[in-house]
This record gives sequence, structure tokens and C-alpha cells, in this order.
Amino acid sequence: MKKFIYTFVVILTLGTGINNVSAAENKAPKTELTTAQKIQLEKITNRLEEIRKMDKSHLSRAERVALRKELKEMKQEAKALSGGVYLSVGAIIIIILLLILIL
Repeated sequence: MKKFIYTFVVILTLGTGINNVSAAENKAPKTELTTAQKIQLEKITNRLEEIRKMDKSHLSRAERVALRKELKEMKQEAKALSGGVYLSVGAIIIIILLLILIL
């Protein structure tokens, strides 16, 4: 049982180190945004600047909640425009373990 645990820890440690190194080396060039996406991203940026400059101390609780909700939606939309799929290290480890068990 100890041998299995030690082996698992070594594989986990090496797997994490390899993922970090390969992620640093393989920086893919970003795809260019279309004009419509650029315009939408610029609108989001402008609205964000307006919100930052806004005096929030005079807002009611409902207005602050609505403002937070709007910011979250804009953040999700900006992520969708920029594209890309991101996996955490934990997710990668789970996928590798599942592949090892299946194969």
C-alpha cells in the first residue's frame, strides 16, 4: 500500500511540474477579433470606466446589487469574446487519472 501511495505522489508531482512547464512554453498566438467583437469589447470597457468613476456611496442597496449583476454579466461576455478554454491543474490531474484507469 505504501508503494502505491509513493508512486501516486511521484506521478502527481511530476505531472504537475510537466503541465506548468509546457503551459509556459506553448503560448499560442491570440486570434484576431472581428470588428463587431472589437466594438462590443470597447462598449464593455467604456461602461466599466463609467462604473469605476461613479460615486457608489449614494446608491441604494438594490442599485448596488443591480450594478454588481451587470458587472458579472459584462465579465462573462468579455471572457466569451476573448475566447479560449482554460483548465485548472486539478481538472487536468483528474482527466489524466481517468485516462490511466480507462487505458
